[in-house]
Amino acid sequence: MQSPTPRLIWSLITAGCFGLVAASLLLTAWLDLHPCHLCIFQRLLFMVLALLGLIAAGLSPRPSARWAGLASLPFAAAGIAVASYQSWLQAQPPGSISCMAGEPSLIERLVEWLGQHQPGLFLATGFCEEAEWGIFGLSLANLALLAFVACLTAAIWALFRARQVHAD
Repeated sequence: MQSPTPRLIWSLITAGCFGLVAASLLLTAWLDLHPCHLCIFQRLLFMVLALLGLIAAGLSPRPSARWAGLASLPFAAAGIAVASYQSWLQAQPPGSISCMAGEPSLIERLVEWLGQHQPGLFLATGFCEEAEWGIFGLSLANLALLAFVACLTAAIWALFRARQVHAD
């Protein structure tokens, strides 16, 4: 059995990330969820990963696709960090910790700015420590963590496959 091509892997990353963004928008409207700053930031990271995946798939098999692929790695790693932190916040006893601090973080300021310009996509109305909805015992932050790990793993695989293809 032949391994998937880098273009296919990047296309799957793109489709998966666009699908996750669409699902987050649909679930927010359908279930009347209140996304927090970290949720919205993760949505933004999925959008960036989808765009970089689209660029890498479009440029593949040219070596220039590697730059878009390499650029996706820190965004996937950032997603892992943010989703891990939010998962940790949600695992704390209720009322023991809050994501709201005195001084807004860089993420909060970015999300607030984006929310002013595109409220349908980026308006944060919830609290990061609240897990409003989940599936199979996992919160949306937990599921996002798994998705970011999958994106990082797939991106590394695509970059590795591209090196193999060009070496042959």
